[in-house]
Amino acid sequence: MSKQGILFVLTGPSGVGKGTVLAEVRKQKELYLSISATTRQPRPGEQDGVQYYFLTREQFEQKVAENGFLEHAEFSGNCYGTPAAPVDEQLAAGRDVMLEIEVQGAMQVHQMRQDAVRIFIAPPSFAELERRLTGRGTEDADAVSRRLETAKHELTLADEFDYIVINNTVEQATADVLAILRAESCRAARVEIK
Repeated sequence: MSKQGILFVLTGPSGVGKGTVLAEVRKQKELYLSISATTRQPRPGEQDGVQYYFLTREQFEQKVAENGFLEHAEFSGNCYGTPAAPVDEQLAAGRDVMLEIEVQGAMQVHQMRQDAVRIFIAPPSFAELERRLTGRGTEDADAVSRRLETAKHELTLADEFDYIVINNTVEQATADVLAILRAESCRAARVEIK
């Protein structure tokens, strides 16, 4: 019988580099990466079922009504949610699972799954976060402004998480996240000595 996998939650403000850090982590550690559902429009190059499941608001609300999400939240006018069934299947099979989700959703996961290991990725400064968001060029000035206002609030919640990783450089942030994953797999409650 395989041991239970560990549920990790990676979060932080939009533009902080969660996806970039996670891509580097996954080069060195096998993780099941949960694919979220969203009502936002796909960005150039994104494909349904790869980066996200792109749903209409009506489809999303139906899934909420059916208790089909581990968490769900509205962020910057769009809905996001984590389908529960694939996550639970992977954990039961002994695979570690990583949720890369927004801060609001990460708070919900903690309410439902107290054993989830929550990692908050923070920018080195608010000015740097603003530079990164503006530099992406994926949204207009109003959307960037809304994301920055949300980020101000999200940064005040960082100390409620298990770990905070400052993303000064992708290399250091990746090393820090990998160290957390290794340490959590050695937690006494998870290790069975035979």
